[in-house]
Amino acid sequence: MNILLIEDDEILVDGLTHTLTNSGYQVTSALSGAYAKHLMKAQGFDLILLDLGLPDMDGLQLLRHLRSQKLAIPIMILTAHDDMNDRIEGISEGADDYMTKPFELRELEVRLHALVRRCYGGFSHFIEVGSLQLDTSNHQILANGELLSMSARESAVLEFLILQKGKVISKDKIAQHLSLHGDALADNAIEVYIHRIRKHIAPYAVTIRTNRGLGYLLENKDDE
Repeated sequence: MNILLIEDDEILVDGLTHTLTNSGYQVTSALSGAYAKHLMKAQGFDLILLDLGLPDMDGLQLLRHLRSQKLAIPIMILTAHDDMNDRIEGISEGADDYMTKPFELRELEVRLHALVRRCYGGFSHFIEVGSLQLDTSNHQILANGELLSMSARESAVLEFLILQKGKVISKDKIAQHLSLHGDALADNAIEVYIHRIRKHIAPYAVTIRTNRGLGYLLENKDDE
């Protein structure tokens, strides 16, 4: 689960990054709205934590921009503004949750789990698809209780598909998710990874269906 943290308080960024990383999340931070936009174009994220008091733009302006891009990503607002009208405006502009500063880190983690559970369905430290089980706390994928041996890139693709189970995921979105560190991908890289993953998961009654022109869908063969 990759989180984009948009916050200009570097001390808070360090604290949140440490806490959320220890809880099994991947955290990428942006200290400004402009850099957040750059990251959103270059990378794929599963959730956004957004401060409203950014140095270069109003956080609500950035929220409107993100929602105008039709990005179906859960967004939680973090702000020192405790006015009811601010909360109402934030939710009406597309935020999924709202926390005011200062806040307890434990409460933030609980709210994050609840938000991800609502948006991705049944989220816990373990997500199952057929005989596959993703341990989100350490990013390991198990098959019938045994660690599934794959390359790091293959594991990252399969993890992403498991997190998005039940949804058709485009090739571009998978490529964005893989490019977390700006690594270049060959034109046919995604097809190659999908082909290899299919071989790995074939014995476990799980398959990846290709919906031409749309993307890939991970599904349990028993549900067909």
